[in-house]
Amino acid sequence: MIAKENYTFTSKDDAGTTIHAVKWQPGEGEPVAVLIIAHGMQEYIERYEPFAEYMANKGFVVMGHDHIGHGDSVSGPSDWGIMHTKYAADTMVDDMFTNYELAVEQYPDIPHFILGHSMGSYLLRRFLIQKADRLDALSGAIIMGTGQENPKTVAMGKRIVALIAKFKGWDYRSKMVEGIMLNGGAYKQFDTTGKNPANSWLSKNRANVERYYKDPKCTYRFSLNGYQILLDCTDFDAVPENVKKMDRNIPIFFVSGSMDPVGNMGEGVKAAYESFKTAGIKDVRMKLYDNDRHEILNETDRENVFEDLYKWMTNHIDKISDPLA
Repeated sequence: MIAKENYTFTSKDDAGTTIHAVKWQPGEGEPVAVLIIAHGMQEYIERYEPFAEYMANKGFVVMGHDHIGHGDSVSGPSDWGIMHTKYAADTMVDDMFTNYELAVEQYPDIPHFILGHSMGSYLLRRFLIQKADRLDALSGAIIMGTGQENPKTVAMGKRIVALIAKFKGWDYRSKMVEGIMLNGGAYKQFDTTGKNPANSWLSKNRANVERYYKDPKCTYRFSLNGYQILLDCTDFDAVPENVKKMDRNIPIFFVSGSMDPVGNMGEGVKAAYESFKTAGIKDVRMKLYDNDRHEILNETDRENVFEDLYKWMTNHIDKISDPLA
């Protein structure tokens, strides 16, 4: 029987927000490792419960929290998408590190892994750079649903967001910015509104898509400060000098759907993967799942994804031959 526990900690944001977090633990026996999850934009940690329960049944402790402006780490629904802090990307990274430290403190003698999906993947890449000298307990990182954008495109996005914020404020929810971010480029061939679940950018799993668009914790509009997080991290993560600051001994696994528009149908994932190889990361792998879209943990072949991630982490616990090779 899996044990599920809620816990809290204080954010590093300007408001001292109480962060909502969840821990799933194996029902029997000693845990073999810890997995920390950083969720994506406009969602919350308990959307990852099926995967968390799968890992807990394999002997893992799974821990994760709702980022500021998300889930239950808000004072009420009107605060969804609002970040009460000036440097929101750094705040989110600091909160991830707080949760990592809590995990290491509670489980000091077993390996620790961390997974970041979508916005969480960009935050994780920043985390691995900014906290590189403080991650001695980390046995591996899974970067899921990420990408790599043209720096000029990102710079233009940052200028547009900053200009609107100058007149409207950083808490403003811009329909125009939302359209720019979600309706151009690789997104054009998909539905991004929920009106056509069968052709959603999220996944081929229609039931999952319908649940997402019926969930008020997923369907609010992001603030300008929220989009600035994505743009800041996308910009920061792509700088080769930043990537070289990572601990080259931490194993990295890039995973994504081959039809994920966030990763430009795999091309952005490949670019990020190559940047890690160029930076000298000693153990970096990549797998693209054929025809899968953005949320591979909710896809129609999610059982295969679950198993691959479990095998990769197990390999880096036991130091055995790679079961995915």
